[in-house]
Amino acid sequence: MKVLVTGGAGYIGSHTVLELLNQDIDVVVVDNLVNANVESLKRVEQLTGKPVDFVQADVRDSRALDAVFAEHSISAVIHFAGLKAVGESVAKPLDYYSANVYGSTVLAQAMAAAGVHRMIFSSSATVYGEGAQAPYVETMPRGVTSNPYGTSKAMVEQVLTDVANADPAWSVVLLRYFNPIGAHESGQIGEDPQGIPNNLMPFIAQVAVGRREQLSIFGDDYDTADGTCERDYLHVVDLAKGHVKALQATTHSGTHVYNLGTGTATSVKQMVHAFERVNNVQIPYTIAPRRAGDLAAFWANADKAATELDWRAEKDLADMVRDTWRWQQQNPNGYI
Repeated sequence: MKVLVTGGAGYIGSHTVLELLNQDIDVVVVDNLVNANVESLKRVEQLTGKPVDFVQADVRDSRALDAVFAEHSISAVIHFAGLKAVGESVAKPLDYYSANVYGSTVLAQAMAAAGVHRMIFSSSATVYGEGAQAPYVETMPRGVTSNPYGTSKAMVEQVLTDVANADPAWSVVLLRYFNPIGAHESGQIGEDPQGIPNNLMPFIAQVAVGRREQLSIFGDDYDTADGTCERDYLHVVDLAKGHVKALQATTHSGTHVYNLGTGTATSVKQMVHAFERVNNVQIPYTIAPRRAGDLAAFWANADKAATELDWRAEKDLADMVRDTWRWQQQNPNGYI
């Protein structure tokens, strides 16, 4: 089997490529490197001892995609490529709808033209919307999303669902995951955001290593245990293995939806204190105003993935912060 992984040089993508190779699944990566570094794939090759075919291209480039499908015998696509920062999406909605929605449409068209009808899509818990009650369950309808990032993911879910409904040859898996953090235990690959991090964990790690002066916690007046936002944080290696499980378990037609999360919520302050405690470092922080588009708290019910995919999160919060710190210490400036 050979799998096309879009966005495969990125954070989640590179960890998934590694897990695919560990299962002896051949991989072709397409990535425009806007939020990624090809060094991640070189390190994946070193860690696995197996080659990765890499094509630098944007998923909105239909000619480039057609060439990839013509050159390689692709059995399935795992689709990560896209923009992913909630705050940035509020400021730059057109960028998100172009990269995420239009890009996914172009990819699906290229797949159909090549006769490839299996896709695993990197979706998000944000599609449940701001009115959903945690824990989120797959039977809940998609709700009113609170930011363009979430809206773009919901739109792509609908596009792919419609495609699968129109043609029974298609098998589409929508993986709605929560907040991936951590890094590979080797410390060789991890999260390397461009510029100022938009997500909590890389910001904490950069403060710890001295790249940032202090952490800003966006709001401490939410209706949560300590007033800071609560999220379901998931180790990126567990998440990557979830994609492999989905690839191996779901081959029948139609649309299949799975939550990937731990089922436990952790607040921002709890995460900071866990990082300090496990790694014996100090993380200075200040309280800043709330950030547009943020919800107070949500977490997963991942029973369906356990039952149908034989997947469950295995790593705990201590593993997440320990592996993050190992990556950041070994790579204080990321892949540079």
